[in-house]
Amino acid sequence: MTVVALQPVVALVAGILILIVPRLLNYIVAVYLIVIGILGLVR
Repeated sequence: MTVVALQPVVALVAGILILIVPRLLNYIVAVYLIVIGILGLVR
């Protein structure tokens, strides 16, 4: 199974959402950091 690099996709989606709704920045950063932390522990 080929997996697209997760970080660039997440960064792109987060950037678009932040442009549309700037208030989401805190939540997007928090979720991003949690996801990266979990992936780092699992790998």
